[in-house]
Amino acid sequence: MIVGVLGAGQLARMIALAGYPLGVDFIFLDPSADACANSLGAHLHGDYDDPRLLAQLAERADVVTYEFENVPAGVAEFLASHTQVHPAPKALAVAQDRLIEKAFFHGLDIPVSPYAAVASFEGLEQAMSIIGWPAILKSCTMGYDGKGQSLLKSVDDLKPAWEQLAGVQGVVEAFVPFDREVSIIAARNVSGATVFYPLSQNLHRGGILRVSESCDNDPMQQQAEAYILRLMEALDYVGVLALELFEIDGKLIANEFAPRVHNSGHWTIEGAETSQFENHLRAILDLPLGATTAVGKSAMVNFIGGLPATEELLAIPHAHLHLYDKAPRKGRKVAHATVRAETTGQLDALIKQLIALADKVDDS
Repeated sequence: MIVGVLGAGQLARMIALAGYPLGVDFIFLDPSADACANSLGAHLHGDYDDPRLLAQLAERADVVTYEFENVPAGVAEFLASHTQVHPAPKALAVAQDRLIEKAFFHGLDIPVSPYAAVASFEGLEQAMSIIGWPAILKSCTMGYDGKGQSLLKSVDDLKPAWEQLAGVQGVVEAFVPFDREVSIIAARNVSGATVFYPLSQNLHRGGILRVSESCDNDPMQQQAEAYILRLMEALDYVGVLALELFEIDGKLIANEFAPRVHNSGHWTIEGAETSQFENHLRAILDLPLGATTAVGKSAMVNFIGGLPATEELLAIPHAHLHLYDKAPRKGRKVAHATVRAETTGQLDALIKQLIALADKVDDS
């Protein structure tokens, strides 16, 4: 069985590492000559919309998936006419545009914060009179890890924020005074079987995820499962999907969804019976889905921009290091580590040790 992957970054790398025990081979299409998953499968080096490479991918792969949502939707649609593509191109198209995504949430009765589309500076000024302060201006497309986003605290912020968008379509959202940020990850296979992972509690800084902690038996679990199930059924979804949410006064509102394996689910590699990466493969190959039961209490810490010494990381009890084979660079995710413990107190102490090491090299 050969799985084709659009993209060959760290998520593709972890998908491949989960696939080898299942006897799955991989072929990656990526424009980067030194993409970090290249050593784990065949590499088609070129643009995502290269007709020659797409023809090769469709011919050689039994099924195609993708590791990030900024792959051109037209590419997924082309491949879907020649081979199996999971998740389907519709999920990609919805996730790529924040306005379409919010309208989709609204149609499924999934709450979102107040928002307005903006296509001009005058439109932004008018929208702020309705949305109010503070707010966040985001580009509708190509935004991730805090890119294409500006916090609006006063009138003085409007002009530089609009100039940063460089004339692209935007959306302004009311700033949400959340109690915490959480996400839920689920997997659905071709036959329609669905499993849910325990909720993750997340900490972001500078728009980049820093820490995710598993929350078994969380009081918000049932509500989060109901929302993500609506999404999966409406999209006839196949694969792993992540839904990011804000908790406010015991209720959840949606931020965005990612039609792929997700950073906030990296703790599942050591902290769940079946990792999100293995379940993504099981789903797109229509195999029985693995149990998502938490194994102890787990967390994940990202390393941004640089790496501490491996010896320091591995000296932390119960720590597991995952290097991405990526050169250090400002704001770049280059690795993560997971930890697992029996009690919340033990886990908190281990997380603090990892964060201290991460902060030493963080140049974001």
